[in-house]
Amino acid sequence: MRNIELQSSISAGEQDRRDALKRGNRFLGRVVACSGSRATISAIAENGETSLTELWSVGRLISITVGENRVVALVYSMQTATNEWGEELDNTFRIEVELMGEVHLSANGREEFSAGITQYPYLGAIAHRIRSADLARIYDTGKNDTCVIGKLTQDESLDASIHVPSMLSKHFAIVGTTGVGKSTAVSLLLHKAIASDPKLRVLILDPHNEFAAAFPDIAVVIDTDNLDLPFWLMKLEEVAEVIFRGRPPVPEELDILRDVIPEAKRAFKGSTDSGLARRTSEKSSITADTPVPYRMADLLAMIDERIGRLEGRNDKPYLRSLKVKVIGAINDPRYNFMFSSNTITDTILETIAKIFRIPGEGRPVTTFQLAGIPSEVVNSVASVLCRMAFEIALWSNGGVHMLVVCEEAHRYVPADASLGFVPTRQAIARIAKEGRKYGVSLGIITQRPGELDPTILSQCSTVFAMRLSNDRDQEIIRSAIPNSSISTTSFISSIGNGEAIAFGEAVAVPMRMRFTRVDEKSLPKTNGVAVKVTDETPDTVDLRNVVSRMRAMNGPDISSFQNAYTASLAGQEQDAAPVDDDLRDIRAFDADLAADQEAAASQPYNPAMLPRNEPPNPQLERFNQIRSQLLSEEPATPPRSDPYRAPPRPAPSFAQPHPDTPRPSLRESLLKKPLSSIIRK
Repeated sequence: MRNIELQSSISAGEQDRRDALKRGNRFLGRVVACSGSRATISAIAENGETSLTELWSVGRLISITVGENRVVALVYSMQTATNEWGEELDNTFRIEVELMGEVHLSANGREEFSAGITQYPYLGAIAHRIRSADLARIYDTGKNDTCVIGKLTQDESLDASIHVPSMLSKHFAIVGTTGVGKSTAVSLLLHKAIASDPKLRVLILDPHNEFAAAFPDIAVVIDTDNLDLPFWLMKLEEVAEVIFRGRPPVPEELDILRDVIPEAKRAFKGSTDSGLARRTSEKSSITADTPVPYRMADLLAMIDERIGRLEGRNDKPYLRSLKVKVIGAINDPRYNFMFSSNTITDTILETIAKIFRIPGEGRPVTTFQLAGIPSEVVNSVASVLCRMAFEIALWSNGGVHMLVVCEEAHRYVPADASLGFVPTRQAIARIAKEGRKYGVSLGIITQRPGELDPTILSQCSTVFAMRLSNDRDQEIIRSAIPNSSISTTSFISSIGNGEAIAFGEAVAVPMRMRFTRVDEKSLPKTNGVAVKVTDETPDTVDLRNVVSRMRAMNGPDISSFQNAYTASLAGQEQDAAPVDDDLRDIRAFDADLAADQEAAASQPYNPAMLPRNEPPNPQLERFNQIRSQLLSEEPATPPRSDPYRAPPRPAPSFAQPHPDTPRPSLRESLLKKPLSSIIRK
């Protein structure tokens, strides 16, 4: 099919042949200067006519006849000899061109284009408008499995084609400022890629929730409502990103996590696996990064066990702080997709099949909508997905071809090494450097290539550069283009919407082209709908409805977690060594506080809490209520005597307490403290 189209283009181009010396038709001028990569052409516009100059403009290709060959050159600068234009006078002007290659006769007698130049233009060589047949030869990739993505800007009668396997095998990138049509170009390229490779599975990291509408029939949409990504699939760094809420983790607390997570994983396997020999053999192979299920209840119970040990008292502040952070993450409604499962089971097969479409069942695309997920969770989710995509392609022995598309890629792999999430950067960099060996490809979409890690961009062998207005971004793209075509980007700041300069492995030579218009049903739209203002559009908006939707965030169901956590604590209290008094008091205080909160949540509104003459302090009233209740109750468990316990320090007072007087517990100390030292008014 490609040969038939090429022959048709060549036949049409043969009709363009005219007398090369006849001015105003194909004749442009003559070469007056030439170097190894550039040449200067001199021409005359007689009597002030502009019909000749209108045939040539910056960005167009021209031909220079050299014997039987025709050297192809790109126009990148034009000016008159005097920097003025004379009406009804002969105006001499000069055209600066960059040499691209030549059209020559091959061994089989057919004309072909090659990037090298065997005969350079001589002084006085004739420059003329390029033939359509030569344009068809220049942009022909020479491969059969090509697809048409648009039209050439110079000649819209010719198709702009790319070689999809070359684009996918060594990654690709689409760069351009906001509003130039990047998302539409991505939709077009992905449709072409899926049509050419039935094994292809596409995962789109969609931070704007706009690609679901572009693939209505072949995509599965995953968002915060139906996302089920178990927390145990995450590596240690990814779990720490969630627990510490994007802040740098405390080294001591991170070391504790590194120790207790493998213990929790072994405890889960011990409760589900009856083979003692198998557990013994796998004990040493389980680490904090092994994708094995575990229960958060077991994790917290093991932290409590360490708190209750007699040794390691210096670690107890870190243990208690870590426990508070873990419980805070579990109770955070934004993490519902991670901790919502009431029953922990090994669902790694179901998760991989759903997210990575294996088998695809006619829907090979997954759009992962990240707009409603907190930034620290986006980092962990992106890291998990990119890492799993590489591992699936690696261990499937080429059976699955994965394509990971990163929209707004500068968020994940920024140029500044101190920014971004390190595991995400490592996962994407691994795909960029090693992915082509195992069949996993990377698609980078960004509006700020200057803020993108240059190592990632350098691994993209095919780049579609759309309009860029920032000088830094333009410089980055120029550095990625081969030296022989640097002038191609001299006009990248002024190309129109939908236009791009394509260069790299998927095209024969850098070409300026315009993407084909995409059908309305395949256009990316935010939230799957296009906002259109019509006469029926209401003038007012129900703000109550808007606010209620903003606040409609249900917390996770952690009832099973609480039951498992209570059972773990009960089992440990029966089997473990005696617990110190401080820990016992903290547990009793936590239990009383939780019971009070549950009772308060079930009670109706209390009229006594209405505002009075002086504004009440809700925290103070709350504390008084808890304090009264605790004072009226007896301690849950009397403190145990410990013969190894050091004697209490003497109080800083002249009156020394009796040696047999027991040390006051933490609970009693809290209740006897002044209220001003506990609650800020």
